[in-house]
Formats: sequence, C-alpha cells, structure tokens
Amino acid sequence: MVMNHMYHWVRQVSGKLGAPFISSMDQNNPQHLSFLRQLQKDLKADEPLSKPLDTLNIAVLDLETSGFYPDGGDKILSMGAVKIQKGEVKEEQTFYTPVCEPASLSPEVAALTGLTKEELESAPLLPEALQKFYAFIQTDILVAHHARHEQRFLQHATFQAMGSQFQHRLLDTSFLFNIAAPHVSSVELEGCCQYYDIPVQNRHHALEDALLAAELWNRSMKDVQKKGYETLQDVYVHLNKQQR
Repeated sequence: MVMNHMYHWVRQVSGKLGAPFISSMDQNNPQHLSFLRQLQKDLKADEPLSKPLDTLNIAVLDLETSGFYPDGGDKILSMGAVKIQKGEVKEEQTFYTPVCEPASLSPEVAALTGLTKEELESAPLLPEALQKFYAFIQTDILVAHHARHEQRFLQHATFQAMGSQFQHRLLDTSFLFNIAAPHVSSVELEGCCQYYDIPVQNRHHALEDALLAAELWNRSMKDVQKKGYETLQDVYVHLNKQQR
C-alpha cells in the first residue's frame, strides 16, 4: 500500500515544471524579470528523466510548520535546503530562513523545533522568504522526506503569497529508499538514517533535517545505481511494474 500510494503521487507531480513566482517580483526591475524569464525557459527545457541519477542537480528541503494543514491556517515557520551536485551533498551550499509568523508558534512547536517568537518576529515575511528560496533552488529537482507535507505547504504558500502555482518537480526520499532497502519497514527519517548509520542530531531544525534527508537520498541513490537503476526513468519503470 505504501508503494502504491507513493507511485500514484509521484506520477501526479513528476511532470510539473515551470517558473512559480513571476507575479511576485518587482515588475519594474529588469534584473528580476530577466531572471524569471530565463528560469521559466530553463525549467521547460530541462529533461531530467533520462539523465544519470548522479548528474542531477537537486535541492533537498525541509519545512518546519505550525501544524499539518495549510488550508486550515497552519503556517510555514522556517525553511531549509541543501544542494546535491554530481552525486555529492554540498554542505557549503545551504539555505535557511525563519518566516515572520510569531503568532503561529505554539509552545509545543517551539519546544520541538527550538524556534522562538523573537526569531520569527525579526524574520522575513513569507513572500520574501519564498523569493529567496526559489532564487536558491533555481531549476533544481526538489527532494524531501515525507514530501507530501512540503508539497502541500509550498503549493498553498506560493499561491497565497505570490498568486502563482508551485510547479517544481518534487520527489520523496522514499522514492529511492524503498528500492534500495525494500526490506526496511521504517518510514521515519530516524529509522531510514539508522539503516545507513547516518548520525541523527538537531532534529526538527529545517536545515539540519534537510541535511539528513540529503544524505539519505544520496546513500539510497548509490545503492539504487548498483542495482542497475541509472536514471529517474528507470525508477519510474520499476515502480510501474510494481503496480501490475
């Protein structure tokens, strides 16, 4: 059931490409307009399905949120991301920002994440935080652990703050991990990391969790390649066969 659910979701989101925030930028700034037009062209032109997995440009992200339901009023509180390039996690290429949502920070979430109202009060507003995030990720494929959570919040926030659709390709770490380690039943980040002996620390911090998920994706990618899956297309074909 987990594989079926993941497969249908991946098929739903895998073909979406585009520039998600054209309407949000300063229309009188030629540099902004030039950047956005080029980003739109690059996203449409990119064909990642046939590229070797270890050549893909990837940004692994994590969001800390006030709850689980963006349509119910829950907010993004912080955003973290790290790049993977040429099969290597680039710890020197990271992104992190809190978001100005101090009223949405409950005592329980504050204790879990370590975020403070003072930090959120001085943070960028959501439109600015999203602009910086999209400028960081550019045309990268996005990866997250339990990516449907990130997908729902980015879809809602991008439309709410910018009036545009979230259209980047976004994949779950389980996309590869379930092929690399089909016998492992754990779906939590800690359990998946334990399989690869990846040290887990500073959980529920957006950047630290993004770094963990990046290492998990990279280890899974190498194992998947050893099994003969060289491209995303190879992985899609495998998942399709699993449904028959």
